[in-house]
Amino acid sequence: MTDGAKTLLHPVADLAKAKPVYAALLGIQPQADSDYYVGFDVAGQHIGLVPGGGPQGMTAPVAYWHVPDIEAKLAEVTAAGATVREAAHDVGGGRLVATVTDPDGNVLGLLQDR
Repeated sequence: MTDGAKTLLHPVADLAKAKPVYAALLGIQPQADSDYYVGFDVAGQHIGLVPGGGPQGMTAPVAYWHVPDIEAKLAEVTAAGATVREAAHDVGGGRLVATVTDPDGNVLGLLQDR
């Protein structure tokens, strides 16, 4: 079971140029703003900007499904036929993320807050 897809990460070439566009689109300033990540919390969704193509050369937005136990969910989805693209790792503050691909190559994100 998951808590749903609550996080959507957008890879961008230039955070400084992308930030005002997303701020205008969403109607708010970012709640997290650093040189490696810019994050907006909007209506229960977390919209993040990641520089340089994002994790593992990500080129399209990736939805991250919030899970209580990322390692257990990785085992479950790989047993069902997914392939690990990016192993679980801490991205700061105890937040763990991982990505897998489905049999058609679609990228699915997993996120666990500690």
